[in-house]
Order: sequence, then structure tokens, then C-alpha cells
Amino acid sequence: MKPTTLLLFLFSFLISQAQQLKKIEYKAYGVVNYYDFNWDTDQDKRNSFDTERLNIYLKYNFTDRIQLKTEFEFEHGGTGITMELDKFEEFGEYETELEAGGAVKLEQLNLLFLYKPWLNFRIGRIKLYMGNASKLDTPTQYFTGYRSPMESALLPMGWYENGIELLGDLGKKKQFSYKLFLVNGLSSVGFTSANWIKRGHQTRFETINTNNLAFSSRLDYNLKGGGFLGFSTYVGNTNRNRPKPDLDHVKSRIAIIDFHINIETENLKIRGMILVGNLQNSDKITIANKKLSNNLNVKRTPVAKNALGYYAEIGYNIQSLYSTNNHKKLFLFTRYDFYDSMHTTAGDVFDNPRWQRSVLTAGINYMIHPTINLKAHYAINTLGLTSENKEKTFLLGMGFTIN
Repeated sequence: MKPTTLLLFLFSFLISQAQQLKKIEYKAYGVVNYYDFNWDTDQDKRNSFDTERLNIYLKYNFTDRIQLKTEFEFEHGGTGITMELDKFEEFGEYETELEAGGAVKLEQLNLLFLYKPWLNFRIGRIKLYMGNASKLDTPTQYFTGYRSPMESALLPMGWYENGIELLGDLGKKKQFSYKLFLVNGLSSVGFTSANWIKRGHQTRFETINTNNLAFSSRLDYNLKGGGFLGFSTYVGNTNRNRPKPDLDHVKSRIAIIDFHINIETENLKIRGMILVGNLQNSDKITIANKKLSNNLNVKRTPVAKNALGYYAEIGYNIQSLYSTNNHKKLFLFTRYDFYDSMHTTAGDVFDNPRWQRSVLTAGINYMIHPTINLKAHYAINTLGLTSENKEKTFLLGMGFTIN
């Protein structure tokens, strides 16, 4: 029996037994999108369907204070190896990408120890919480068919590492929530012009190098209606996590900070985020990455010292203007993203203006059920300092959650 078939069978069995066992909790969400492309940068780009993901969470309560959490992800139909044509960073070459974990990715595997409302512990493979997308990650929580282009371009989506997390709520009414992480760091071999440090997320090998650790934190003030505002940080070195010790003598500290906000009422949602990042000795990493083996399957493009990104989004349920049906909602929304993965360069690294991008997106969400979201949006991505190169994308999609 194939692993995917076995896992789905196990998931179905556990759901059917969940009421009797009472120790098992489950959750899932899925996304399917259709894309219609009209890109100046790639006029031959084909329209496509993407079974983007199916995520399944299984939790087991050993006691009232100890919980096992797992997350399995079937991505793009569950294919273990994918291929894409990269016309810009690989000079028109076909790029083969190995998805970590083969047909099924084990995203989370950790134990949560509940001690006090203000002090709890999680150990294992855990999720880092940077920005908005990490908290608003199910398709019924975000408007577009995919997460913010700014966050998706500059940060791993989702970002899972191995280590320890401290978490809790502060204040008499739990107004504040915090998270502190000590985890394995990134590897600088994956850093690129287009995505800055995103591809440094270690997924290429069976084991993860931990010669360099990283520290991350998050503090949120919790608003009514599920909203929040706060900031997140990430600091860690990367060169000693490379597959070979070719840059062990060079420090490569990453420092990232973001400020995020999410305001939610019954019919109005407003979101925004600012991200600033710095990479130490990016010019030396650029030189070293040019010498990497072709077999490593990395892009080997210049890396920036600084990255910058921000976005703002607003959506309103227009059905509330003419109907009192709270089960169905029709949101109109718009969002503006700006991100520059080559914002500032160091040494002789060329600051390619192509990687300064802005995206204007508008669309609708029809929530025919609180857990089912039908989506349509139109996005215009402008590349570079001029408005001549645009990538226009029309999307139809659907998402669902199971709680």
C-alpha cells in the first residue's frame, strides 16, 4: 500500500473513532486554484490548475497537560519531485526540485507541555510565527487564492524548524500572547536574488544541519473578533549550516523584524505588515554560491544585504448591506504589496531593479458556508522601476477547512 493511501486510510479511521476515543483531535484544510496568465515577461506561460495543498492535523492528548501534534501536507497533488522552467534565474533551464519528504511532507511533529497560562513548552518540529500568513494560514482566513506575494517571496511558507518553543498568554484578560523559539538556522546556499533568504530553509537533505542556531520571537496584542497587532523577530547565523565547510570562517547573521496588524469585525477586515531584513556578508555568500555544484540544484544568483516589503489589505462583506443571513458572506477586497528582495546590496553585487516588485490585487470571496470559500481575483504585478513589465494573473479558486 502506498504511503499516501495508508495515511488517508489512517486519517479516515481516526476521524470515525474520534468521538469514542475523545483523546484525538483533527483538523484539515485544502486549496485548489485555476490560473489564467497574461505576462509581459513570459508571453508563452501556460494557464494552469494547481491542487495547491491538503493539510491534515492530528493531535493526541496523552493527558490534560501533554499533547502530541502532527501535520501532514500533500502539496501540488502529492508529487515528490517537481520540474519548472525558470527563464530568469537559470537562463531558460529546466529546474528539478525535490520536495522534502517525498510524496508526503511531515511539517510538524511536536509535544506540547501545558504548565501555566503564561508559560508552556513545545519541543520537536515546530512552526515559526512570522508576519500574518503564519496565523492566517487556512484558505477561509485570507482573501486571495494564495498568501500575500510579499510574504511568500521573502519568507518560507510555511516555516517549520526543529527546536524548542516557549509560549503563553499575559494579562488578566489574556490581552497579550508571546512565543519564543530556539531552532536550527537556515543554510546560505539557498539564498537568491528573487527570494532573498527564503530558499535557505533546509529541505534538501534527509537531516538538517544545526551548527548554527536561530532565535525567533513574537508578541501580539489580541483584539476583539480574533484580531491582533504586534511584531516578530528572527536572528541567526547561516554559513555553518552549508553542506560543506566552505564559509565556516565567515559570519552570516540574518536579522529580520516585522510589524503586523489584523483587524476583524463581522463584516470588515483590515490587514497590514512591514518587513525589514539584513544579511551579514551577503557579497561573500554571493561569491561562494557561484561555485556550488550543479548537483545541489540551487540558483546561484546574487544575494542582497537588505530586503524590504510591506502590504495593506481591506475587505468588506457587501452582503451585510442587503441581507441578514450571517452564514453566507460576499467580501469585496483589495490589496497592495510591495517587496524588494535586492533592496540594498554590498560589495560588487549588482542591485538588479527587476526584483523591486509591486502587486495590486482585487477580487471577491463568496463564503457559502463558514468553512467553504469560493474565490476570484485579478492581480497586476509590476516588475522593476518602470511600469513596462507587468504580470497579469486571473485566479479562480476554492478553499475549505475541517474542524
